[in-house]
Amino acid sequence: MLEIGGLGGLIVLVLDIWALVSIIGSNASTGKKVLWSLLVIILPIIGFIIWLIAGPRGAATRKV
Repeated sequence: MLEIGGLGGLIVLVLDIWALVSIIGSNASTGKKVLWSLLVIILPIIGFIIWLIAGPRGAATRKV
């Protein structure tokens, strides 16, 4: 397992909280919000990166 402590852990925590707030405030369906939230909570680093790339906002920018 990858261990992150100190400043790195704090940065991951802040980014995950920001992702969760963005997910909850998005216009996505409740089911999608739950799935994205679980992904970010269970896999904090990888889940955040996946959400950042493929999340609702990532999909919206690709449409333009």
